[in-house]
Amino acid sequence: MYNDLKLGQRLKDLRNEHGLTQQELADRTELTKGYISQLERDLTVPSVPTLLDILQCLGCTPAEFFSDTKKPPVVYHQDEYFEKIDEENHNTIQWLVADAQKNMMEPLLIRLAPGGNTVSDKAHTGEEFGYVMKGQIRLVLNETSHLIKAGESFYYSCSQKHQIFNAGNTIAAFLWISTPPSF
Repeated sequence: MYNDLKLGQRLKDLRNEHGLTQQELADRTELTKGYISQLERDLTVPSVPTLLDILQCLGCTPAEFFSDTKKPPVVYHQDEYFEKIDEENHNTIQWLVADAQKNMMEPLLIRLAPGGNTVSDKAHTGEEFGYVMKGQIRLVLNETSHLIKAGESFYYSCSQKHQIFNAGNTIAAFLWISTPPSF
């Protein structure tokens, strides 16, 4: 029954998440390195008190350990980004966090070709932050225009109509974070 749960692999993954060697976990739990190795390879099954001790040393509750719910990743890799190319507005949007629309904020990497822009966004609830990494952009809030250059940032309430334009002759790239997610 326990082997169907892949108990050993779960213990190994949890140990690795905490950056511990088998010897370090063995020392903390007053078990042997060999026993930890056998557990991780599903060659033996721990008693309930031993499993509870191991989980306590790894900062995990039994409910968390046996939950089928996967923890969201902390690190997102470039090959996981979703990219949308908008040829009409001459821009590329990269979602830097998979499924960010279910989170509290949504980080995007926006590239605007010369003459490019984002879609005009009507007033809505939320806030937006950006950091220009390359080139320069023009942020238009209602009728007020703001020139923002590489190395500068912007922050505003979305309670007003807003749009961003490339203000130069080269590609402009900026990190754009909105809360709540709006894309």
